[in-house]
Amino acid sequence: MATLQDIGVSAAINILSAFIFLLVFAVLRLQPFNDRVYFSKWYLKGLRSSPTHAGAFVRRFVNLDFRSYLKFLNWMPEAIRMPEPELIDHAGLDSAVYLRIYLIGLKIFVPIAFLAWAVLVPVNYTDDNLTIAKVTANVTASDIDKLSVSNIPAKSQRFWSHLVMAYAFTFWTCYVLMKEYGKIASLRLQFLASEKRRPDQFTVLVRNVPPDPDESVSELVEHFFLVNHPGHYLTHQVVRDANKLAKLVKKKKKAQNWLDYYQLKYSRNSTIRPFMKTGFLGLWGKKVDAIEFQTAEIGRLSTEIGSERKRISDDPKSIMPAAFVSFKSRWGAAVCAQTQQSRNPTIWLTEWAPEPRDVYWENLAIPYVSLTIRRLIMGVAFFFLTFFFMIPISLVQSLASIEGIEKIAPFLKPLIERDFVKSFVQGFLPGIVLKLFLIFLPTILMIMAKFEGFTSLSSLERRAAARYYVFNFVNVFLGSVIAGAAFEQLNTFIKQSADQIPKTIGVAIPMKATFFITYIMVDGWAGIAGEILMLKPLIMFHLKNFFLVKTEKDREEAMDPGSLGFNTGEPRIQLYFLLGLVYATVTPLLLPFIIVFFALGFVVFRHQIINVYNQEYESAAAFWPDVHGRIIYALIFSQVVLMGLLSTKKAAQSTPFLIALPVITISFHLYCKGRYEPAFIRYPIEEAMMKDTLERAREPNLNLKGYLQTAYAHPVFKESEEDDEAESNEAFETESVLVATKRQSRRNTPLPSKASVPSSPSLPEVRRDSHQP
Repeated sequence: MATLQDIGVSAAINILSAFIFLLVFAVLRLQPFNDRVYFSKWYLKGLRSSPTHAGAFVRRFVNLDFRSYLKFLNWMPEAIRMPEPELIDHAGLDSAVYLRIYLIGLKIFVPIAFLAWAVLVPVNYTDDNLTIAKVTANVTASDIDKLSVSNIPAKSQRFWSHLVMAYAFTFWTCYVLMKEYGKIASLRLQFLASEKRRPDQFTVLVRNVPPDPDESVSELVEHFFLVNHPGHYLTHQVVRDANKLAKLVKKKKKAQNWLDYYQLKYSRNSTIRPFMKTGFLGLWGKKVDAIEFQTAEIGRLSTEIGSERKRISDDPKSIMPAAFVSFKSRWGAAVCAQTQQSRNPTIWLTEWAPEPRDVYWENLAIPYVSLTIRRLIMGVAFFFLTFFFMIPISLVQSLASIEGIEKIAPFLKPLIERDFVKSFVQGFLPGIVLKLFLIFLPTILMIMAKFEGFTSLSSLERRAAARYYVFNFVNVFLGSVIAGAAFEQLNTFIKQSADQIPKTIGVAIPMKATFFITYIMVDGWAGIAGEILMLKPLIMFHLKNFFLVKTEKDREEAMDPGSLGFNTGEPRIQLYFLLGLVYATVTPLLLPFIIVFFALGFVVFRHQIINVYNQEYESAAAFWPDVHGRIIYALIFSQVVLMGLLSTKKAAQSTPFLIALPVITISFHLYCKGRYEPAFIRYPIEEAMMKDTLERAREPNLNLKGYLQTAYAHPVFKESEEDDEAESNEAFETESVLVATKRQSRRNTPLPSKASVPSSPSLPEVRRDSHQP
């Protein structure tokens, strides 16, 4: 069990690590040759030029202005200085709301910490339960435990203070969440109202188009929406299975990069012809001329790409029963996206289309009927991943302790019994081991989300984030709280009745406070400070810049800053909300460590969002209801745990009063869902009509069809490397022309078709006002 000395050693190590990271960052960001890495967003916006292009040779690479080094922490106030409206305009609403999560943590936990330290810490510390237990029952306890609820004896009247504080913390948390929900919902509506024209405002994704023996998918889609959305339908883009073509294009681009590299290498030294091996990663295989091999490979891939493009164009089976359907107005799109299209609710399924850069094209080719099976498979797989992952985590955690090391390596006992080494093992090692053990988890969860068939990057990240949070809750929190080996933990939960589980967890939680303090310092202090250093992107940029970059476009691709990483960042924040709410009434000592995490994270990520990250998509804070819900779940869990803990302390008089807290919290959550969540699910018809009216007044001659016609063409059809590509793109990017229908029922439609009028309804020149209702 870690002591105050162990916590002090861990704090010293992590504070020193964080300071070194920040100091190294402050020096590296001032160097001109790193400018594109630490200010990449400004380069992508075209608002910053490279300092390496002018001045003396040395000054192009090294900053010789020593006065700038004295202000190495200036980036912190600069990051905070940008007001939120400007931040939204600069980085988008998703990034701004993500930062508000850190602010919410400060708003919730700063007052709670002040109140807990003013009331609960004196109440806990002034009792002598642990002192008596040490003498009478030989109980092991540290000084930290004296600040927790463990220091209060059973049946004590002091538990009334914890009950009152639990109510105060709940009401304050709900108040902050309600204010934030209302503010973010208002920001979302304002953002959607003020945002410039985007294709997704006029477009819906239609899936599960029913098969028809007489008409193609394109013809069927156009006929259906002309009949059922008269006067509003504009154009559509069918979804084609282009996954194989995308892989070929990706391979060709990779081969082109290698060809550029070898040509650049040969141009620097024309006396030596570059060679390569054809085996895996160039480690073995036949030795060939690199330039000739890559040139031949590009030629081969170009031929395959042409053949595959032609196959997709000619093969009706390459067309999936889905399409992006665009309307003449936002009002028309809102009505279609938010209503049921057919008597059969399983066909003609419509939803808002993601913005084009948010579309995950690979999953559009997945048949809709297989999605339920895929998600069932991944649900079962995630269940086993979560619960069986507890075994190696518990095993590694048990080995990363004094007893575990002495058991597997008895000869190290004299070394680890020394004070500093013992403090290091107990105060630092468990946290860093757990952190390292979870490195590959986000990648695994993202692969699982992709297999489930979600059609946008934002929904993929939200799904992966939800599962990451569940995994953290079960393994990082519960797995660490319940003492003993993995099998003993599972055995405890299996054999106990349901009403005993809160008691078991409640007893164990105060004893694990020191572990979570060390984990917060490793992950939340040093980890956040290491985030700003961007070591991996920095190394990759310089490697690419040295070996591959020949043009300015190559340099822009080399400085890819990446995006915010919602699927990893948000679950980590939620874990700290859980820890803070659970330990607020149990061990308030943990709260200052959490406050430091939220403060440091806010400053660091604000800097990254302003200067570095380039968000891949904009969902207008669609993730916020999930964030709110997970904070509510953490709050309810903290109340249940406190009830379990007080019941073990035989506080029969005060414990029943806690039953009302979960009821109040759930009622509050339902109120927020009814009052604010619709703003994140549906688009108000009033807002759509208002925006349409303003746009028609400002741009009466807008060619909306030309704007939307190619917006949702697959990216591989927009490549322009081949000479024949323009012809291929024309086939895919233009709207399918309505042909004469073979179905007699269509000939009697009140709307025009090829069978009834000489012109196609797809042509923008033809007016159809007489056919509109």
